Amino acid sequence: MVQSTAFLLFRGKGQKDEEIFMEEKQSLKNPVQENPMGTRKVYPLLLTMSLPPIISMLIQSMYNVVDSIFVARLGENALTAVSLAFPLQNLVLALAVGLGIGMNSSIARNLGAGNTKQANSSAAHGILLAGCHSLFFVLLGLFFSGPFIRMFTSDSQVIAWGTGYCQIVICLSFGSIFHIAIEKIFQAVGDMVAPMALQAAGAIINIVLDPLFIFGGLGIPAMGVMGAAVATILGQMSACLLAVLFLVKKDLPVKTDWKNFSFSWGKVKELYMVAVPSAIVTAMPSALVGLLNGLLIGFSQTAVAVFGVYFKLQSFVNMPANGLIQGMRPMISYNYGAGDKERIRQIIRASLTIVGGIMAAGTLIFLLLGREIMGIFSQDEAMIKMGTEALGIMGTGFVFSVFPVVLSGTFEAFGKGIYSLLITFLRQLAFMLLFAFLLAEPLGLLGVWLAFPAAECCGAAAGLFIAKKGQLFNGKRKDSKK
Repeated sequence: MVQSTAFLLFRGKGQKDEEIFMEEKQSLKNPVQENPMGTRKVYPLLLTMSLPPIISMLIQSMYNVVDSIFVARLGENALTAVSLAFPLQNLVLALAVGLGIGMNSSIARNLGAGNTKQANSSAAHGILLAGCHSLFFVLLGLFFSGPFIRMFTSDSQVIAWGTGYCQIVICLSFGSIFHIAIEKIFQAVGDMVAPMALQAAGAIINIVLDPLFIFGGLGIPAMGVMGAAVATILGQMSACLLAVLFLVKKDLPVKTDWKNFSFSWGKVKELYMVAVPSAIVTAMPSALVGLLNGLLIGFSQTAVAVFGVYFKLQSFVNMPANGLIQGMRPMISYNYGAGDKERIRQIIRASLTIVGGIMAAGTLIFLLLGREIMGIFSQDEAMIKMGTEALGIMGTGFVFSVFPVVLSGTFEAFGKGIYSLLITFLRQLAFMLLFAFLLAEPLGLLGVWLAFPAAECCGAAAGLFIAKKGQLFNGKRKDSKK
């Protein structure tokens, strides 16, 4: 059903449009077809390009969960402090990933169109902008961490731990920012193995260092919550150093040629046209978590801790799906640049099938194993009971998110980030908060948990409507060659 709906959605607008499209395709240079993204069978290529980022996302998810397990051993206050810090931490990720997606889309589209010079310019401008973002977060971490944590709690210990954790991971986030920018350059040219290696290295270093810096050992003093922050930063910096080494040593079709670099506000605008909507999309969980924490703290601190655990665990489902989208995005961008509309349809149908399988598996795991999973994080029966109910209810929302996830990635690949932003805003923020605040009054915590599947269901309907109105395929691209 999903595949047939997708086919109708992206079918085009008649025989005349198909003739125009074929003329455009024939007019493009033949060399673009030599790239596997334009010639290899879709399913094997999509799996080949997606498997490395899926593996790296799973490793990253493992780190997020292991980190929470270690922190939870310090007590509920420690877990709450780290949960409250999540929105600021995710804001760093949002801007880094947003810029990376802008670079990825621009580089891949220009390579598909045979314009290597513009692809090189996109890569160089992206690295420069990553440096500007790093300076911004130094200031944000220094001056905003404390006031932000105090917005949600008056507990002095939670405030101290949360503020210290934030200042470390925000001020020193440049490793993550540069690493992600370089990672997206590799993905844009179809190299998915290098980004996987970089992600894996950073996450594994985090996992190894976490217990040493949190609890002490091998001559390292016990640093508690601050130790978790230090381990995170060291992992990010390690991945960054490897990323720079890979970029210098590997022979890529895209170069960051600083000797011939010419700054262009037009190029900055091109990158940010995708980067800003994509960053907002990635930042939405930060806004959601911050606002819902404000609602949940009115019920209990345990509810905040449970919600924090859920957000760590849901990454095991959403990050593999995101890994698939990372493999899908450059394929669509490349073929959009090359003008191959039918191949883009095939990529979308394949992506819907695979993402659907991932989301269905996630729903089953949360429904059937909720109590066992919560038992890993706490021995408190009240928290386990609350968490089991929350995971079972919120986990049902995964299956409704398949269409919005794939559609958002498709719009980003086309450089139409505003549509991706609109879809994600509706499903992850507007509908979610609307249902949470409406249902919390009559149903209590149950209403907050129910808001998740309700919002995803409405988001799926909205995503299909926006995709039809957005007319992804108009028969003729504005930038097409005649």
